[in-house]
Amino acid sequence: MADIVSQQARSRMMSGIKSKNTRPEIILRSGLHKMGFRYRLHNKRMAGKPDLVFPKYRAVIFVNGCFWHKHNCHLFKWPKTRQEFWKEKILGNANRDKKNYSDLLSDDWRICIVWECALKGKTRIPLNTVFESCSLWLKGSKKELEIQGYE
Repeated sequence: MADIVSQQARSRMMSGIKSKNTRPEIILRSGLHKMGFRYRLHNKRMAGKPDLVFPKYRAVIFVNGCFWHKHNCHLFKWPKTRQEFWKEKILGNANRDKKNYSDLLSDDWRICIVWECALKGKTRIPLNTVFESCSLWLKGSKKELEIQGYE
């Protein structure tokens, strides 16, 4: 099936997609800040450039887009056009994520992944529940946490 917009229009649309300061990320940052948590943003020296870094808790949070990071939910669908390109791109992202998480864990950082589907769409979780889950995890000792939408 052919794309419904021109190649130039598609290119312009795709270049407008942000990798940081996304709406889901800002929602989470705002909620955690209101709860009293302080953090650093997008530390380039850390594996994967985590969205939020909490040095006090030796913890990081990634806010992952379900499409770009290949999450198994209703927000992820393989594109119908340029399938080889997208397969290489998305699987590359997912493999890079695994390596980055492994590197952070081996450096004794704790990792939380908040999936986009937890914050929007038909499977979203109430925001207060997401904020509270992150808060409890930050204050606890658990190494990893993954928050995804209800299925």
